[in-house]
Amino acid sequence: MRPALPSPSLAALLLCVAPLSATHAQDMAGAVTSGSAFNPQLSLILTGQYAHDNAGGEGGELIEEAAGILHGTHFDEHGGHAGTGFRLGESELVLSATVDPYFDARFIGTFSSEGEAEVEEAWLQTRLLPAGLKVKAGKFLSDIGYHNVQHPHAWDFDDQNLAYGALLGEHGLADAGVQLTWLAPAPFYLLLGAEALQGNHQERLGTVIDAEDAESVMTATAGALPESDDGPRLVTAFIKAAPDLGDDHALQLGLSLARAGQYQQLLDEDETALSGDELFLDGSQTLYGTDLVYKFDGKGEKGAGDFKLAAEYLRLEKDMAVAATAAAAPLAVGDGVSGEQDGYYVAASYGIAPRWTLGLRHDATGATNELTEAGATTAFGESSRWTAAVGFKPSEFSRIRLQAAKGTITDESGVETELDQVLLTYTLSLGAHGAHPF
Repeated sequence: MRPALPSPSLAALLLCVAPLSATHAQDMAGAVTSGSAFNPQLSLILTGQYAHDNAGGEGGELIEEAAGILHGTHFDEHGGHAGTGFRLGESELVLSATVDPYFDARFIGTFSSEGEAEVEEAWLQTRLLPAGLKVKAGKFLSDIGYHNVQHPHAWDFDDQNLAYGALLGEHGLADAGVQLTWLAPAPFYLLLGAEALQGNHQERLGTVIDAEDAESVMTATAGALPESDDGPRLVTAFIKAAPDLGDDHALQLGLSLARAGQYQQLLDEDETALSGDELFLDGSQTLYGTDLVYKFDGKGEKGAGDFKLAAEYLRLEKDMAVAATAAAAPLAVGDGVSGEQDGYYVAASYGIAPRWTLGLRHDATGATNELTEAGATTAFGESSRWTAAVGFKPSEFSRIRLQAAKGTITDESGVETELDQVLLTYTLSLGAHGAHPF
């Protein structure tokens, strides 16, 4: 749940950065002065899409409501579901710079088709710490897993995989905090990292609920709405290792752990506020993950023959208790509520010709999908999907991709719905844009 900027959106922000770019252009031939010392690279990512599904445009909502242990009343979630037809995607404004010999910095602002502006990332990172250490501070995408740190325009497919969507939310794990990484002096690439995050901006993993929001849905007749703990409420740890396989092959393996020391859910079974059946849960969540990425350089022209395989497995455990109930709630204060849910994806892409890429993905959530309430366990069903995509890149700054998916989505009552989706998406990159992660 990323905080919205007060307002003036894209036009105002461009007016602010335009003088910086102009100063940079004027000083290109001269020495760096105090007026040109901050000359960020500036880029703008534009996306647009045609979408169709067999659910009357409700395919996204159907996926969001797939059976799982995290269902509840959510506040301030992103997006919404735009239905079928043409739609403008999210635009992304990126400013990055080497500030001085000591720090790099990056700002990423996103703008929805409705004109809402949000801070996606805003961080600094050290450059000269000894012994392979680096510190990042601000708001950033967590480095757990492989897919989480990728921005949507860099995804190999045009929508979030089911595992991340169910367990981390549509936008993955991003929050304000601090990260420490250590590049170990090993004979192969070995990176160890840890993060301490505030826990204010989560869609799923570390959500806490504002008391005013809770009171708009339920009136507690037993127990009390708990206060949010002081942060940081969310900590992570990760390891990434890559053996040396020569010039044509690359392999990276990863292990990740994330723990939310406080997580809250507001359950409203009949989805009618203040009707008396609401429950407020408070507790913790732990996420375990493992990932693998393999790349092969086919040496062909403009990506022909290149191959990539990426796979991740995630498992989420929650341990909670009922903190407050309304008059007709089905559980009592102090009853335990725990659950386990997993998810995975396997995605491959191949350069079938210069500038042309063919991709295939299988993703699923809920092979393990159980919720235990006051000693009674309920097992939910699995949702899964196959996706094929063909992409064409006229240049390194533009891409057009056609994607088709066929899946089976299971709701909490066990009803399975066959979902077919088609997306046609363009992505344009204007200006200088830094390299994406491995």
